Amino acid sequence: MSSDIIGRLITIEGCEGVGKSTQIALLKAYCEDRGIDAVFTREPGGTAIAERIRDIILHKDSNINLMTELLLYNAARVEHIDKVIIPALLKGKTVFCDRFIDSTMAYQGYGRGIDLEIIDTFNDVVLNGLRIDKTIFLDMSPREGFLRKGGADKEDRMDSETMEFHERVYEGFLEIASLCGDRVTRIDASGGVGEVFEMVLREVEGAIEN
Repeated sequence: MSSDIIGRLITIEGCEGVGKSTQIALLKAYCEDRGIDAVFTREPGGTAIAERIRDIILHKDSNINLMTELLLYNAARVEHIDKVIIPALLKGKTVFCDRFIDSTMAYQGYGRGIDLEIIDTFNDVVLNGLRIDKTIFLDMSPREGFLRKGGADKEDRMDSETMEFHERVYEGFLEIASLCGDRVTRIDASGGVGEVFEMVLREVEGAIEN
């Protein structure tokens, strides 16, 4: 499969409130203004089935076993990769994904405490050779992020977790960025929207302009 892929997969990661949605919207507008045929998607989600799984995972009243949660994320990812990401990459498009495997490692691994080797094994099976070309990690602590967004979204089960949980997630992202420096670029997300976007664009413009 990987030998037939001519597009590029770029993932955007970070804790709650770092401005991922804003930066992705700016990237989408940039591509549309220049006639660049890029695909913008998210996880969990991206397909009808994956969006339904998202609703189950994030619903505030869902009481889910930790391993069930991990399996649901991976089930949604299989659908997403098969129906959206691979077809776009085979056509030579650049795919921007709001969250991907690093979020699973950070939230379910570092945050929930699920064995990282188990998550790695799932990643190998689900990705089946698919490679991420670049990851943008918007770096901001969860305390700053929640302050920026005006507090947690109590309707979102993941968003409304304890601050201690989100601090563990943040430490996970930092660890991933350190271990995967050849793929992950850390960008200070504490600046103004335009300032951060300039840094993001500088990192991805080669992929979207070619």
